[in-house]
Amino acid sequence: MNSTPRRALVTGGAHGIGKAIALDLAAAGWHVAVLDLDAEALEAMQGQRGLHPIPCDLSRERDIKAAVTEAGIKRLDLLVNNGGPADPVCGPLEGMSLQDWNRWIGPHLTGTFLMTRECLPALRAVQGCVINIASTRALQSEPNTYAYAAAKGGVEALTHALAVGLGPDVRVNAIAPGWINSRAAPLSEADHAQHPVGRVGEPRDIVGAVRYLVDAGFVTGQMLVVDGGMTRKMIYD
Repeated sequence: MNSTPRRALVTGGAHGIGKAIALDLAAAGWHVAVLDLDAEALEAMQGQRGLHPIPCDLSRERDIKAAVTEAGIKRLDLLVNNGGPADPVCGPLEGMSLQDWNRWIGPHLTGTFLMTRECLPALRAVQGCVINIASTRALQSEPNTYAYAAAKGGVEALTHALAVGLGPDVRVNAIAPGWINSRAAPLSEADHAQHPVGRVGEPRDIVGAVRYLVDAGFVTGQMLVVDGGMTRKMIYD
């Protein structure tokens, strides 16, 4: 019996969905490198069993290289690419600068590419898997969310390209969360009623999807939509 703990790296792991994933893996006995831009939130995770907090700006290649080196991972069972700004609203198109555009594209899309590239030798060493956190905004939009939608749509496309290019050594899938109440904000009955399952999502719902994909050995190149059925419901209000 192999008693070596499984190893994971989770980006954007100090808040919200990423934190829920990291804590769940650590509770299950994994060793988890937690990368995030928020130094204060990372400091609060210091000393927690199974967690290795590491500061990292996913829009900077040198930061990603340094963080992977600091993690000291020679074998990696799971990479979760989750980091990047959670607020999708970038404002009117005519007022957007290239810097504004790259605020979302850099960490969400380019960061996913760079992190996967840097972790590839460690993933290949144990036939590990990658889970990219996309969004249902890759499939539908609200006004003034151009960069976020493009970034998440790119993550979906990158996912199947990586799955084909890295298989059979590494499986690559994505999860597209819908409305996930990761900040425990107060919600109304109308908020819940928009979902066929009758409620807004919670981080635990994405954690369950991660658990499934980790062990789903015949699944690769897919984007699993976890949104309570919201993208299937026609709303004419």
